[in-house]
Amino acid sequence: MTVRPLGSGQVHSCPEGHGVFLERMDLGSLVESETDWHRLASQGTMPIPRITADMEAPRTSRKHARAWVETLFN
Repeated sequence: MTVRPLGSGQVHSCPEGHGVFLERMDLGSLVESETDWHRLASQGTMPIPRITADMEAPRTSRKHARAWVETLFN
């Protein structure tokens, strides 16, 4: 087993990639962090602008993570 710090807890993973093991307390911490990430992610959302003929296409931005946990394993 390899141990890796993850947020406020630790993740134990199998070196062959067979699984990830968390203590119950660490799982609860990850769930709370995921919930907070989604709750705070929508606060900065801008309203959709009115589209006019003179507008330019928006610049491409980097791909946004679908979930907080996804940011940890990249």
